[in-house]
Amino acid sequence: MTKLNQANLDRIPVPTPGYDRTHVTVGIVHFGVGGFHRAHQAMYVDRLLAEPKARSWGICGVGVRPADQAMRDALVPQDGLYTLTLKSPDGAVETSVIGSIVEYLYAPDNPETVLEKLADPGTRIWSLTVTEGGYNFSPATGEFDAENPAIVADLSGNQPLATVFGLATEALARRRARGLPSFTVMSCDNIQGNGHIARSTFLAYAHLRDPELARWIDTHTSFPNSMVDRITPVTPPELAAEVEARTGIVDNWPVVAEPFTQWVLEDSFSDGRPALENVGVQIVDDVTPYELMKLRLLNASHQALCYFGYLLGYRYVHDAASDSDIRELLRRYMFDEAEPTLAPLPGVDVNAYIDTLLERFANPAIADTIARLCQDSSDRIPKWLVPVIRERLHAGGNVDLAAAVVASWTRYAEGIDENGDAIDVVDPKADELVPLAQKSRTEPLAFVSERGLFGELADHDGFTKPYLWALETLRTRGSRETLKELLA
Repeated sequence: MTKLNQANLDRIPVPTPGYDRTHVTVGIVHFGVGGFHRAHQAMYVDRLLAEPKARSWGICGVGVRPADQAMRDALVPQDGLYTLTLKSPDGAVETSVIGSIVEYLYAPDNPETVLEKLADPGTRIWSLTVTEGGYNFSPATGEFDAENPAIVADLSGNQPLATVFGLATEALARRRARGLPSFTVMSCDNIQGNGHIARSTFLAYAHLRDPELARWIDTHTSFPNSMVDRITPVTPPELAAEVEARTGIVDNWPVVAEPFTQWVLEDSFSDGRPALENVGVQIVDDVTPYELMKLRLLNASHQALCYFGYLLGYRYVHDAASDSDIRELLRRYMFDEAEPTLAPLPGVDVNAYIDTLLERFANPAIADTIARLCQDSSDRIPKWLVPVIRERLHAGGNVDLAAAVVASWTRYAEGIDENGDAIDVVDPKADELVPLAQKSRTEPLAFVSERGLFGELADHDGFTKPYLWALETLRTRGSRETLKELLA
């Protein structure tokens, strides 16, 4: 068996970085090194580093949260190397070693080191995958939460900086004082308008710290929008043993993903950018149409799958996606209700994209869990599904399928499945949602009357009629019969 590290690369029996990592310098500092970053952005950069002119675009990963200590302890002994395993629906398996993360820092160990890495002239992009919650804004109002104790502590200046806002803003202040250009802030999170959200939240923090600095950032810092796509489940506990048995590589924290990958990136950078178009990234002037395609087709369909799937007893996505009724629900939702709300997409065959999604969902090799898709619904459905419902109603179209998906969420959020067993509702608003879902048994519109999530939908008969039918049928006849009658 071979431990994964730089010294052992020549003994590794799978594809390894096609470049000399000792000649790579850091051009990108990335906060939030998790499975998705390592399966997506770091993989693209790894491909790019094979080009001699790209060697200044290596990645320095940074952890900020206490949970990130585990990634530090996994990657540092491996010199930032890790294996990426791609599993196809036909059973094909491909493992390679990714080498683009050439340094890893854990901010609580030494915040000053992180600050100077960000302030270094060689750092031209600061990228992040910190999840939607990491942007510290209210989902209901969109406003930056200045009362967050961590934000208050960073603004006080009485202790080492600990948040992404404090660290990045201090680094930008140093760059400004030293006459250096701003780095680009490149969000790679799965959020609609991720660049716009990054701009608004980081400027809000900067304004609280120093209005003059905020004006400088507003003028000199680019926040490109992006659309990212690759199904990357949480690393299953058996993956490391599987990789070792198949390849002989001992990897502290391997990653598994599907073969499909997509990255659409707005061409807006403060201080140059890598030639990512050379490795398959779509560089465009406007990400919005591509973003809406993904959010309203892939992400919203995950919501259509997960609650019905859970209620039917499935626990893995591929099992639910192989169910003929769920597959037909997804297909009809995407073709009949979601696709009509999309703008024209140059160079994209949307029908082929939908067919590809159905194949990807049914990939048994990925073993993505339904529980993962059911998490944080209050952040997801208002952004991915509710806009489809609103636009369809505005255009005079029906929303029978989307309304049934909302009903399935309501039924799931009651916290009791069809066998009377408890459901663990994992959601930041669970304490509010579960009682509302239970209340809807006597006040049928109680759940969807939560305007912070659904706006005015409870006032629209075009939505409430199919919603109430689906919810009542779910409760009286069960999820299987509801699907069959819905699709009849």
